[in-house]
Amino acid sequence: MNTAHELRHQWVHVSYAEVAKFTETYGFVGSQGTINLEGLLIEPSERQRETVYLLMHPSSTLQLLPLPSALARAGASVLCMGSRYVKNDSPLIYEKVLMDLGACVRHAKQTLGFKNVVLLGWSGGGSLSLFYQAQALHPTITETPAGDPVDLRAAQLMPADGLILEAAHQSRAHCLRDWIDPTVIDESDPDRRDTRFDIYAPDCPVQPPYPRDWLEQYRAAQLARVRRITARVQETLELLKRRGTLELERGFVTHRTMAEPRFLDGSIDPNDRPIGRCYMGVPATANNGPVGLARFSTLRSWLSQWSIDHSRADGVSSARLINTPLLAIEHSADDAVPQPDTGLMFEACASPDKTFHCIQGATHYFQGQSELMQKSVELILSWSEQRNWS
Repeated sequence: MNTAHELRHQWVHVSYAEVAKFTETYGFVGSQGTINLEGLLIEPSERQRETVYLLMHPSSTLQLLPLPSALARAGASVLCMGSRYVKNDSPLIYEKVLMDLGACVRHAKQTLGFKNVVLLGWSGGGSLSLFYQAQALHPTITETPAGDPVDLRAAQLMPADGLILEAAHQSRAHCLRDWIDPTVIDESDPDRRDTRFDIYAPDCPVQPPYPRDWLEQYRAAQLARVRRITARVQETLELLKRRGTLELERGFVTHRTMAEPRFLDGSIDPNDRPIGRCYMGVPATANNGPVGLARFSTLRSWLSQWSIDHSRADGVSSARLINTPLLAIEHSADDAVPQPDTGLMFEACASPDKTFHCIQGATHYFQGQSELMQKSVELILSWSEQRNWS
């Protein structure tokens, strides 16, 4: 495990047919009746193992994270694949991401020749991996939350052999519910606000540590705002349907979505995270910045990805349906994932074979933490070897 291997990097292309009502992704990746996915296989120059660790995030690429290469240098084969929505989650439909991940699992086994596929769910990839495995084991979905057909029962998704959660949150919808700014009262104008809950205002009458009753009001206002947006989304979709024209979809902007009290109050779900910062930098700046959570979305994507009442990509609910071996790794200084999330998914998992570890001091990305990252590598490989996944 301590031997450093020379690495080879192989570009991987996965392609499969899909028929959709309209093109939702820009360019060639998801048009012309074909889904084209690409990724990177990182492994020792001479493959030594029959197991591959497959990473997919709903909307990001993961091959530039330090962990995949560190795993490969320790002798593992690591496949980092992008979904059709890579680097653009505006139109993301989770049920279609499951189809993408299923094509990659099949490709890893049938084309690349791996005997075992272990889904390594990093950050948003954690709830995705659990959602995928639940539907691979117990397929039930035949349509998206917007009512568009996507038959996962007929898709014959291949279950993974094992699951790893690392620095993983329970869902994007849960994150948005807890992070969205409740001060916004006009979705078309981010400056029309109820300033009672403006946690970033220097003169905010309530300061950390936040009183419990005030925090309950804040959370209720956040949920109410999410549900107002959802109601507007549903009304617009129904309006387009009644018109009966060829206009099927719309995009919209959601302002101010990074106002999580945990960013400023270390007494809420305490861990070792830095206070006054978040994984996007200064929270007050990220709150209405261009890369804030759920900033741009289509109507259908909102229901599938961001609506707390409609999104099915929930790690805790999915974990209850899974009996696959599970390794869960929490980072104690995670500045992105709420502290309880990894443990909640671990506790919910129905598998009799599950293991939990917390890496003390680890941040979300292991930035400048090569020794702590190596602990993760050792945990993953040791866990796999105990299950004879060589």
